Amino acid sequence: MFEELLEKLGNILEAEKVPYMIVGGQAVLIHGEPRLTRDVDVVVGLKASEWEKIESLAGSLGFAPLIEDVTEFVKKTSVLPVHNKETGLRIDFMFAVSEYVHKALARVRVLEIGPAKVRFASLEDILILKVIAGRPRDMEDALTILIKNPQTNLEYIRKWLDEFDRSLEEEYRRKFDHLIKEAGL
Repeated sequence: MFEELLEKLGNILEAEKVPYMIVGGQAVLIHGEPRLTRDVDVVVGLKASEWEKIESLAGSLGFAPLIEDVTEFVKKTSVLPVHNKETGLRIDFMFAVSEYVHKALARVRVLEIGPAKVRFASLEDILILKVIAGRPRDMEDALTILIKNPQTNLEYIRKWLDEFDRSLEEEYRRKFDHLIKEAGL
């Protein structure tokens, strides 16, 4: 079911020339280990004010917004959650146009799913996003990815986590260094 959705999603986003990358659980499946996920998370290289374009594309796939006041929700969260009532599938579109996202979109890993070419976040960018999200499940995913992928470009990750630490006054780098130690790298 997800394979078919990823194929359709990749085709429509490519056709409309929307820069994007699959992140979240679907990307963890590529870089880590199989795990249950109930949705598809997609970062789009568009401003949140362009949400109507994504709503229209989602509608052509049979998906409708999960919230009533879409304008206000997207304005506050930069996320457009949509679902398909028939299949129960959900897609969360996240709008972002930062320097980091621009660089991450240029580093995607393109995989063929059926006849479609689908763009997944790189190994390093998934780790960055997981550390920033910081939930227990995200940290478990990050640890698993590090253990299974010892060739990870740690310097790239550290560079961006240091940037986020400075701009957001967080401690993402410290959390990542702890994961590296746990992974034995």
